[in-house]
Amino acid sequence: MTAAERLEQAVTRRPHSYIPARTLLTLLGRHPSDADRPTGWNWAMHYGTGAVLGALRGVWAAVGLRGPQAHVAHTIVRLSTDQTLENTTGVGAPPMVWPRNEHVVDILHKAIYSVTTGLIVERWIPPSLQSRRGLTSH
Repeated sequence: MTAAERLEQAVTRRPHSYIPARTLLTLLGRHPSDADRPTGWNWAMHYGTGAVLGALRGVWAAVGLRGPQAHVAHTIVRLSTDQTLENTTGVGAPPMVWPRNEHVVDILHKAIYSVTTGLIVERWIPPSLQSRRGLTSH
């Protein structure tokens, strides 16, 4: 995701976002201003949420939640996690006020992360915890 983001920023000239860092700092009880650009905290938030949600994707692979449907579901979880944290802290703007191109970029980056993570964990982790009970959800 980071490599794709850097490439996209080089092409579109979109500046770096420090919303992740400001979100993490706010969650830790600090009050960063919109002018703060704490790069280290940005990396901590990116890699921290990536690791936590990557672990979730690993659990999904182990229990048999795999393939394209799992990739889509994980992309939604990734997007929802960011938006929940950014908006409950008051750091981020609600997505409904974003320009369309920002939606496209955000969804694309999260989808790249989710599909890449999914392909890796599905290859690495067998579905050894997959339930064999029933053929329906009820």
